[in-house]
Amino acid sequence: MSLAPPRADPALHERANQFSLLTQRRFAPFFWTQFLGAGNDNLFKFALTVLVTYQLQLAWLPPAQAGVVIGALFILPFLLFSATCGQLADKFEKSRLMRFTTSLEIAIMALATLGLLWQNVPLLLACIFLMGVQATLFGPVKYAYLPQHLGERELTGGNGMVEMGTFVAILLGNVAGGLLVALPDVGPTYVGWSCIALALVGRAVSQAIPPTPATDAALKINWNPFTETWRNLKLAHGNLVVFRSLLGISWMWFFGAVFLSQFPSFAKEVLHGDEQVASLLLVVFSIGIGTGSLLCEVLSRRHVEIGLVPLGAIGMSVFAVDLYFASRGLPPSAVMTLGQFASVPAHWRAMADLALLSLFAGLYSVPMYALIQLRAQPTHRARVIAANNILNALFMIASSVLAGLLLKSGATVPQIFLLTGLANAVVAFYIFLLVPDTCCVFSPGC
Repeated sequence: MSLAPPRADPALHERANQFSLLTQRRFAPFFWTQFLGAGNDNLFKFALTVLVTYQLQLAWLPPAQAGVVIGALFILPFLLFSATCGQLADKFEKSRLMRFTTSLEIAIMALATLGLLWQNVPLLLACIFLMGVQATLFGPVKYAYLPQHLGERELTGGNGMVEMGTFVAILLGNVAGGLLVALPDVGPTYVGWSCIALALVGRAVSQAIPPTPATDAALKINWNPFTETWRNLKLAHGNLVVFRSLLGISWMWFFGAVFLSQFPSFAKEVLHGDEQVASLLLVVFSIGIGTGSLLCEVLSRRHVEIGLVPLGAIGMSVFAVDLYFASRGLPPSAVMTLGQFASVPAHWRAMADLALLSLFAGLYSVPMYALIQLRAQPTHRARVIAANNILNALFMIASSVLAGLLLKSGATVPQIFLLTGLANAVVAFYIFLLVPDTCCVFSPGC
């Protein structure tokens, strides 16, 4: 039996663009399932962060540590269970796995709703961990699903749509979570019922995902996550194009985590804005990533074009460095509302820098995801993606540790942005050295 289910007419692929995928069963149910899941995760995570920070007084969980603890609990399962989940995604039929994860989401959100009604923070933190487990299982399935349903000329556009959808869902989830939990008296209750409703809709949509055969049904599961992770990294290293892409994507998560984690401090201490200004930074960043992701199909002429990666890396560095200069010397000010902030022309440059660096991050990451999907050995594709998720988590943890050490040593947030941009320039130079090798991946004889 073929590893890939039947695809639509190739002539249709030539005429259609990435948005037309949303009208096709092979993509649309999958897209909306992952969109709803990402939105639901972030609605709950952000609502819980606001709840612990502003409404509940807990001696054992200070408000300043709430976001860090919640983020760490969500990412921990990626380190612990990614290797196992990658094997499951290769061994079993993928549409069934996706329906299982959406059913699991309903159960977790029902438990979380009880935690919200009882204001039981330990139970809510346990639900954050369980959400991380569910996301750890869904990740390898998600990225291994696409190459079984999309042709080479559709992979870049399909990945761009998924990345755009993910960041839009994160944005909408954060906004909805913040608005709902702030409602007097009923906020936590509304958050819980909203999470259950989204999970139910996601489960209903996932029912339409077409069958996607297992790529290695005879696989014997290795339950040791350490030896399995090492085995898959060795497998990926056997294909240097894939291995370099794994490292490149992990670096992008390092880069992005530095900015995302510093938005609240940057908004308050440097831009002198209130909470709405901090939310504006997330909006601008999400729109930039989404725009860059969607541009990949046009700029690559509907092929997997790794040449976009150095272009993206250069843009990330240029605008990260300029963000440092744009935020230098801003005069001291009282805390500004969103309207007051927007009325200062000096702030527009900083917003433009943030939008453009995130746009180039989209150009940087999407081709590498598509390249991994296309070049990884099909029978091990999900396991390679799972190994990438572990690397992503490690790089994000490293970025948090390094940013914390820099802040402790007296560095300012703009200086951290500058150092990150300069470090990214070194990465961009290294990518330039590699591009002559990787540009010929799809040419005869390479």
